[in-house]
Order: sequence, then C-alpha cells, then structure tokens
Amino acid sequence: MTEEGFLDFVVFSDESMFHISGKVHRHNVRVWNTENPNEMVQHERASPKINVFCAMSTRKVYGPLFFREDTVTGTSYLEMLQTWLFPRLQEAEPEDFIMQQDGATPHFCLDVRRWLNDVLPHRRIGRGVHEDLLFCPWPAWYPDLTPCDYFLWGYVKDEVFMPPQPMSIPDLKNRITIAV
Repeated sequence: MTEEGFLDFVVFSDESMFHISGKVHRHNVRVWNTENPNEMVQHERASPKINVFCAMSTRKVYGPLFFREDTVTGTSYLEMLQTWLFPRLQEAEPEDFIMQQDGATPHFCLDVRRWLNDVLPHRRIGRGVHEDLLFCPWPAWYPDLTPCDYFLWGYVKDEVFMPPQPMSIPDLKNRITIAV
C-alpha cells in the first residue's frame, strides 16, 4: 500500500449524540465561524437523546445505526461491530481495509480489542495497549481529526436541526437518516 492510495483502504468510524433540544456536543462537531459570536445559548437539561454510529470510506457511508441505549457501552459497541458493521464492510470494502476508531471508552473495552485483534490484526487505527495488534495507535488525548468529525456530523446536525426543531425521537431518527 502506497501513501498515495492509503485513504482508499481506511474506514473511518465514529458515534455522535443527538438531543431533541438541538444541543450539540462540541467534541463531536467542529464549528468554524468567521466572527466571534459572543452569544449565550441555553439548552433544555436532560433532553431526550439518541446515540448514532456511522462509518465512511472513499466508497460508502455506513449508517446511520441508532443504539438502543442512551450510553454506548463496550458490550453494545461489540454487538454492533459483529452483527451490523462488519457484515457490511465485508461486502463493500477491500479485503485488507483498515478501520479507524478514536479513543472512546467503548472502543477500548477488552472484549472489543480481543475481537478486533482476531478479525483485524494489524489493520486497525485506535487506542490500544502493547499487546494489541494495531496498524497505528491513536495517541492519548488526541483530537478527532477524521472526516466523521470534520464533515459528516457537522453536516448531519446542520440538516437535522433546521427549523422547525424535531419534536420526538422518531422524528429525530428520520431526519438523521435522510441527512446521512
């Protein structure tokens, strides 16, 4: 694999949280303004929310997948990888694709790392320990510099939270699906 063709092999992945109130978690979305807004925006506390997963390569966007739980755990993340994402990746991606994950806690779960070491040895960019079979480690405290964070989630949230705001979780899911 040459440096020039490297991105043709990478599948970027990420989760993002969507609140019905329109609250945007800035860790998942980078917002660039031409001027300093100096405006304070109040948000509803404990607004209903959903966690959404997407992955993307130069060939395809995978998702959205809506997690059943409010919080993504190592167990729910591993189940999603095994039953939803990997069957799709095996159909559309080159046999030697490389999967990128950020340093999120569910990605670092021991069961997730063991499974990925078995199915993607030396074909994963992510958080790990010395024993993990990584292509490249994800540096500690490293900001997300992936197309999911700098394009996908910002675009989707811009589309989803156009007035009028979504009024229910089903409405929110529908808008996310259309935007993706």
